This record gives sequence, structure tokens and C-alpha cells, in this order.
Amino acid sequence: MEKPALVILAAGIGSRYGGLKQIDPVGEHGELIIDYSIYDAVKAGFEKVVFIITREIESDFMEVIGNRIAKHVETAYAYQELNDLPAGYTVPEGRVKPWGTTQALLSARSVVDGPFAAINADDFYGASAYRSIYDWLKVSAGVSAGVERGKARFAMVGYRIENTVSDYGKVTRGICEADENGFLKSIVERTSVEKTPAGARYFEDKSGWHDIPAGTLVSMNFWGLHEGFFKAAADDFPAFLDENLAINPLKCEYLLPSEIGYQLQTKRSDVKVLESADMWYGLTYKEDRPGVIKAIENLHRQGIYPKPLWR
Repeated sequence: MEKPALVILAAGIGSRYGGLKQIDPVGEHGELIIDYSIYDAVKAGFEKVVFIITREIESDFMEVIGNRIAKHVETAYAYQELNDLPAGYTVPEGRVKPWGTTQALLSARSVVDGPFAAINADDFYGASAYRSIYDWLKVSAGVSAGVERGKARFAMVGYRIENTVSDYGKVTRGICEADENGFLKSIVERTSVEKTPAGARYFEDKSGWHDIPAGTLVSMNFWGLHEGFFKAAADDFPAFLDENLAINPLKCEYLLPSEIGYQLQTKRSDVKVLESADMWYGLTYKEDRPGVIKAIENLHRQGIYPKPLWR
């Protein structure tokens, strides 16, 4: 059996930060959030990292991140391309926006041939998340290549909503509901989640604001998957395009939480929720950076990470 790989969704990192050279370090020795993710993954047992990027950022990515990380773990690359669409479909005139995280992940299907974890490049997930997902992948992928009772077996690290919101503006979160056995029943992507003095809430166009109870589990795009996911997502891609190109041809996105939610609805997969009590940290807004730097410094001070991170 192939050992689990770590797949990092980094294709959008340049556009979010205005170019890779403008990514702000969060560690005292110039470490980026992605450094801590890979460090935690390697300690958990991952031996291969696959970066999903675009050709446009390839040179900068190698200079700022890739060449340095390759000294510590095996690396490979996949490239998200705007024209990587199912047969018979073409890019709408004027479209420049990539097709979202599911399409990005599909670009790695030629370099991933076993179980894998998928994460965002700019989210700090905590060391325990990597340990739990690695252990789950090692066990689950040994059961008929990740299939049990005719269903694909996936996993998701779930975070408590109160540990994942920004003090400085709205965020997008996949609101999750799990059953009594810890399997995902539903996941709904909410694009306008904000922190208030009373807790978290989200906005919906037709019904206004809705409170999100403390302890509600949310997806932060940390998934445990296997190669069977690629076939299911590729099979579903045409239906997504048929529905969304007519509505929003220039900006619609084929998102991972939505695709996995659809696989749940059609009873093709089960998703085990691995709950994490860790704090999530991310640079959604530039104002988030001082708090992230302080949190990382505290983790170094506690001895969780060495100084410098890579020795």
C-alpha cells in the first residue's frame, strides 16, 4: 500500500496575497504558515508532499517555498489549469478565475496514486490534526483501497466554529452536522460567517442572519481521501458545469465541501469526522497577522516547535 501523501492546495496563494513575494512570515526566522503545516505533517509520518500551483506562480513558488521544503521531504507538483475541463466544455469568454478547490485537486490525479490528505496552503491546523488524519488514512486505506460496503471512505478534520473565525471580517466555512457515530450527515458552505460578541453567525440572502451555536463543527478544508475521489469528482464535474455555467459563468467554483456533500447525498461515500479542539489560525485579513505571530511565538516558547523550525 502506498504511504499517505499530503496534497497542498496552493494555486490561489499568489492571487490572495498579491504575489508570493508579498507573503508575510509568521515565524521569527521567516517561517510561513505552510512551513508549520509541512513540519507537522512530516512529524506525523507523511513522507511526500504534493503542491498544487499554477504555472504563473511556479518560479516564485520554487524560490520562496518549494526549493527549501524539498530539503526536508519528497516533493511533487501538479498544476491547476483554467482549461482543464471535461471533454466538450470550453472556458467561457472573459473567465480568468480558476474553477475552485475540487478542480484544483483533480489536477493532482496523475501524481497521487494512494491515500492522501488535502489542506489549504495558508491555514494553520495544529499538530494533532495531522497525527489523527495520518493514522486514519493508514488504517482506512487498507480496507479495499478505501471502500467499505460499496461506499468510499473519507475523513474530515472538524473544528469548533468558535476556534475558526476572524476578528476582522467575514469568512467562509463549511457548516457540518455529524451523526451519533461521528460520521458526516451534511455539510453546507456558508460564505458570510462573522464573529460577534455573542458568538458566530452567518448571513443568507433570503432569510438574513442566523446564529451558529458554540461547538458547531466546521470544515476547514482538511480532508482524508483516496484515489477513488478523483473518479467521483471527475464524473460529477459535467453536472456542476451544466448547472452553474448558465448562472455564473465567470465566477462559479467547484468547491470541495460542496462536492463531498453531494457524494454524501447520493450515498456514494461516508465521511468520518475527526474532531479537533485546536485553534485554527489563518491570514484571511492582513489584520490577522499580529495575532497569528503571537500564537506561533507562544507555541515555540512552549517547546512545541524548535527555533528555527527547520534545522
